[in-house]
Amino acid sequence: MSDFYRWLMVTPGQPLVKEVGPMPVPTEGEVLVKIAGCGVCHTDIGFHTEGGVRTNHELPLALGHEISGTVITCGEGCSSWAGKDVVVPAVLPCGDCELCLVGCETACRQQKMPGNDFHGGFASHIVLPARWLVDASGLPEGLALEDVSVLADAISTPYQACERAEVGPGDHVVIIGTGGVGSFGIQIARAMGAKVIGVDIDDAKLARAMNYGAIAGVNTRDLDAKAARKAVQTACKENGFPRVCLKVLEMSGTPQGQELAWNLMSFSGVIGIVGFTLKRVEVRLSNLMAFDARAFGNWGCRPQLYTPALDLVREGKVEVLPFVKHFPMDDINEVLEDVRHHKIAERPVLIP
Repeated sequence: MSDFYRWLMVTPGQPLVKEVGPMPVPTEGEVLVKIAGCGVCHTDIGFHTEGGVRTNHELPLALGHEISGTVITCGEGCSSWAGKDVVVPAVLPCGDCELCLVGCETACRQQKMPGNDFHGGFASHIVLPARWLVDASGLPEGLALEDVSVLADAISTPYQACERAEVGPGDHVVIIGTGGVGSFGIQIARAMGAKVIGVDIDDAKLARAMNYGAIAGVNTRDLDAKAARKAVQTACKENGFPRVCLKVLEMSGTPQGQELAWNLMSFSGVIGIVGFTLKRVEVRLSNLMAFDARAFGNWGCRPQLYTPALDLVREGKVEVLPFVKHFPMDDINEVLEDVRHHKIAERPVLIP
């Protein structure tokens, strides 16, 4: 009986189907990874929602792009990875195009994403290119390999966003959305030396954020755009934030969060859009000129930044365990529904 299986999305909106088959075999430049854990991201929910985001790979497809595991078989040219614990970057660039060569790997037009361009981590094993694997050895005591699967998106994505925003000592940062990505974004910004205020619509998430790096939390539930802006500005004033050079990182992936981020623009400030929504948001672009501000979008993370992001975990500057929760891989359909309906506060990690 085969030890290999994967959970396939056959039709968006319908339960995933478990497929059992022969163990995949890596070819030249590839490795076979025995999966330790795979995080569940809201991007997976977007793919799985009827009428939602379409995957690049035709269906059926195994979703899942937050993957950690152990290399058990190597194709030609990859023997140095044999037996190593690894994290798989969520965005695998080609490494050779003009975008990659100038350091813009996350914009690479030949990039491949597990669970989007090829079968992902909702499985027992995965075959993938070895080029961008991240060595996950040297984890702190008590932190398991499956726990750092979330490095692949929930940690690395806000890490790159903070790097792009040039967050550093003495900076003042507002992070909108303190869930799976924002909770790590707060810790990362704090580790880089900034003071951070978290914004969310959930008191429990805000309380947790203040236990792990935020100096204040603002609940904007049921507030219109004007009132939400005022509430955050009041918190900034009360906590000694200046009225200029504010760095606002939107990580909720909601139109309300994106609108609030834009409304918080300050003179010489920075706006980073990290969360994703299919819905449109109306903004006045001229504010960028009037405020001499800067705005950027952030898709994933360059593979080269994964190791410094993981080092923050190794050094204890970013806590993982309070923000993840384990579930058996076979409970995947129930977990997807619970995530869709916001019933799980932590980042779910599926264990094969």
